[in-house]
Amino acid sequence: MRWLLLVSTVFAFVLCFTRHSAGAWGFWMLAGLLGVFATTLAFVHARIAGNAREASLSEYDLKRLREGKPPLRHERP
Repeated sequence: MRWLLLVSTVFAFVLCFTRHSAGAWGFWMLAGLLGVFATTLAFVHARIAGNAREASLSEYDLKRLREGKPPLRHERP
């Protein structure tokens, strides 16, 4: 989804700078700026989600944390 947003944003800026009327230029500039905002949030979300831990830890992982060891890496479904 984030790649589609990026491509759409670039396309909006291409259309913005190739239009001759002020109305079309303004519309595509607005679409491009909103796209930059949405694309940035999508990439930030993907980065945070990729580095986040699971919502809850098992009892075994909690025990390992108390002992000073890192919790085991579990595969996400």
